[in-house]
Amino acid sequence: GEYPQAVEAAKKANNPKVWKDVNTACIKAEQFKCAEIAAMNIVVHPDHLEEVTSQYEASGNFEELISLLESALGNERAHVGMFTELAILYAKYKPGKLMDFIKLNTQKLNIPKLVQACERHYLWSEAVFLLTHYDEFDQAANMMMAHSPTAWTHDQFLMVMQKVANAEIYYRALSFYVGEAPMQVNALLNTVASKVDHARVVAQIRKADQLPLILPYLKSVQQHNIAAVNDAINDVYTDGEQFEELRQSIAEFDNFDQIALAQRLEKHELMEMRRIAALVYQKNKRYKQSIELSKQDMVYKDAMETACESGNTELAESLLKFFVENGHKECFAACLYTCYDLITPDVALELAWRNGLTDYCMPYLIQVMREFTGRVNALDKKTTKKEEEEEKNKSASNDYVPDYMVPNMMMPGLGQLAIGGPQHMPQPGFGQPGMMPQAQNPMMMMTPGHF
Repeated sequence: GEYPQAVEAAKKANNPKVWKDVNTACIKAEQFKCAEIAAMNIVVHPDHLEEVTSQYEASGNFEELISLLESALGNERAHVGMFTELAILYAKYKPGKLMDFIKLNTQKLNIPKLVQACERHYLWSEAVFLLTHYDEFDQAANMMMAHSPTAWTHDQFLMVMQKVANAEIYYRALSFYVGEAPMQVNALLNTVASKVDHARVVAQIRKADQLPLILPYLKSVQQHNIAAVNDAINDVYTDGEQFEELRQSIAEFDNFDQIALAQRLEKHELMEMRRIAALVYQKNKRYKQSIELSKQDMVYKDAMETACESGNTELAESLLKFFVENGHKECFAACLYTCYDLITPDVALELAWRNGLTDYCMPYLIQVMREFTGRVNALDKKTTKKEEEEEKNKSASNDYVPDYMVPNMMMPGLGQLAIGGPQHMPQPGFGQPGMMPQAQNPMMMMTPGHF
């Protein structure tokens, strides 16, 4: 009877100190119903909340405390401290309830304080959830990697990685995935591809000797034509003997250490790889090395194409002589056509005549004669046309008649001399009308060439 009476008296006093005294007495007497009534009037005051919770916990009555706070949350005067204290109690005594509670009341919690409580009680997944909702993405990412057995999930981690501010976390995450989730490392890299240094990623994975693991990522960023990325892809293709992919990569992306790759490939046991080495030498204008490598592997088509590409007559003729010396008659004929513009007819004819290869040389000679004949005919037509134009121009100048007249001029002793058309010229020995004929100067009557 006295505890309910004490509660009634406290109601009349309505003073926090009185309520605390009543609550303490009821807890000691295990009169939890009366203690709850008293506590409900105390916990709504943030300054007195921790004192009440300490009182219950000190006596080991956490179940009653949890029940008290759960009931108090329905009070219109419920505040952030009450939600936070209840969450901390869940973390201590009922961790299974904590995640659902914080999901429902995230906006009503003191997150930094609750995160500390979760860390003390090793509730890492709950701590990560709180940190992500508090925009502490860097801390959340580090916590997920540090406590991956319980805190890490792939999808959540990718979401967090899109929002981290510290770039170093990307590379730390890369090492984490290589060690703990290697099959999902490309998903991570694709998520952060626009934010990482691709060369640094390659260096880090190369150090771990796991380049094949990130090949899909490397191919997706190869469009930037970065030397480190191209070298890494070419190394993966070389080690895997993927010669078709390697040839395509070299053809499309040229920013890599080409000579180093060629030197490595020319000693490869696979002939297709050695062919690629010859191709790389050709692209770098090391035509002689390329031709020698093709000759060693008897890939004569590549050798002829390289000689043609070089534009070097000496290399082309040297290759032609090689075919003659080694009895490759068909290759001799093919080389004449492949290197048609580089080999002079006299060299081809001499080699054919000396080595009994006239029949193999004859198609080439026929083509040469046809070309020469065409050139001579074209030149002859051009010359003839030019001569005709010159003759026409010459005839046109002889037929020219002036369309103007020079005025008559009178000179003393010569009568009137008209300079103009023939119809105005006076005939020798005759004067103008109305005038006496003038004596003719004997010197003016002489014919040219007679004296």
